[in-house]
Amino acid sequence: MVAGLSGQRMLIGLLIGIALLIFLVLKTKVQAFLALILCTIVVGLVGGMPLANTTIDGKTIGIVNSVTSGFGGTLGSIGIIIGFGVMMGQIFEATGAAKRMAYTFLKLFGKGREEEALAITGFVVSIPIFCDSGFVVLSPIAKALSKVTKKSVVALGVSLAAGLVVTHSLVPPTPGPLGVCGIFGIDVGIFLLLTLVLSVPMVLCCILYARKVLAKKYYKIVDEKGAIVDAPYQEADKNAKLDLDMDGVPGALESFGPLLLPIILILINTVSSALGFKTGIFEVLIFLGQPIVAVGLGLLLAIFTLGNRLDRTTALKEMEKGMASAGIIMLVTGGGGSLGQIIKDSGLGNFMAGGLAETAIPIVVLPLIISTAMRFIQGSGTVAMTTAASITAPIVIASGANPVLGAIACCVGSLFFGYFNDSYFWVVNRTLGVEEAKDQLTIWSVTSTIAWAVGVVEVLVLSFFM
Repeated sequence: MVAGLSGQRMLIGLLIGIALLIFLVLKTKVQAFLALILCTIVVGLVGGMPLANTTIDGKTIGIVNSVTSGFGGTLGSIGIIIGFGVMMGQIFEATGAAKRMAYTFLKLFGKGREEEALAITGFVVSIPIFCDSGFVVLSPIAKALSKVTKKSVVALGVSLAAGLVVTHSLVPPTPGPLGVCGIFGIDVGIFLLLTLVLSVPMVLCCILYARKVLAKKYYKIVDEKGAIVDAPYQEADKNAKLDLDMDGVPGALESFGPLLLPIILILINTVSSALGFKTGIFEVLIFLGQPIVAVGLGLLLAIFTLGNRLDRTTALKEMEKGMASAGIIMLVTGGGGSLGQIIKDSGLGNFMAGGLAETAIPIVVLPLIISTAMRFIQGSGTVAMTTAASITAPIVIASGANPVLGAIACCVGSLFFGYFNDSYFWVVNRTLGVEEAKDQLTIWSVTSTIAWAVGVVEVLVLSFFM
């Protein structure tokens, strides 16, 4: 421990702080950001951290110093990227680019694979767009497919929702995972590559559940009037022709380009750096592949291609709308960084890492447990992964475990059993016309838990290799 602090006392402070955080988020009107800052201060006070800044062995220790340095350090690495990403997402949503993506995947997968097409659409769209907004924008396509093919709108909608929530929870530059990367201080490109691969089995298992269980158990279709109704089960019409109104919708290249450009640049940067190619043209590519530069270029491409379909005033308003939502996320992420910093500054991270090293519990289980518990208790996936990352990042790093794996574990835990305290739970169920609580839990809570369970298995398997 640092400065003669007691590890046991700091641990008690952390437990009290977490209890306070949960209470404030669940039972009061205190917003998550303020709750995180208050939690951080309480941890420091109970743990015996110096009230005033104190320099020991050239290192400044103090409650307020931990709060400010943790907040600034976290946002310094990912704040700009979050801002760029949400502005890009808003342009995607306003111009109909998401609709074009759905249409492209429907044509690509062909008849009879509508669930896969919707899932991959959600998978891609949710990288720049929040999953709640993405589902609202794309659910009319699921309804149109149900009306024409006679497939259950529940199975189609859940496939879409699963694709959206998995990448929303795991893949940067979605704000939550990006914040986790910032807290752990890991390479965004490596994290992006790994989570893209890990997300695929999670989505596929959700599709399987939707097709084999939900499609028959909850057979709801869209009638000629556009209403969702219960009906006797019938086999899908595989020869049905989908006729979507694509007037005014941007082309495939325009729609995919702003999203693919930063992903490709980031991955080129990661691969080039890993292989040691850092001179000549690779120096330029590495610069362009820095997440801030890459996402900024993607945003500019979106503005000058997709944005041409909007007048100047509308384009600016849409981006400002995205910035407003980004502000909340950045504050919560920064608050999580403060909590992580006080754990690091006090030496509690090293203390807990040493204690866990003496047990048979794999270190990666800790972020999984904390993220899962926080998700179940308070509902927000972003708060769950941010809190888990803040608490466990100093412990994982101090233990010598791979921080990338710890970050993935935090994100996976945030998928657990979405129910009544989760806004996405209500968006999905209400949009699909599901009103009974038991049915709502079976349809969405079980689906999100399947994604979580597959992710847990993946993390545990990876722990043997990373």
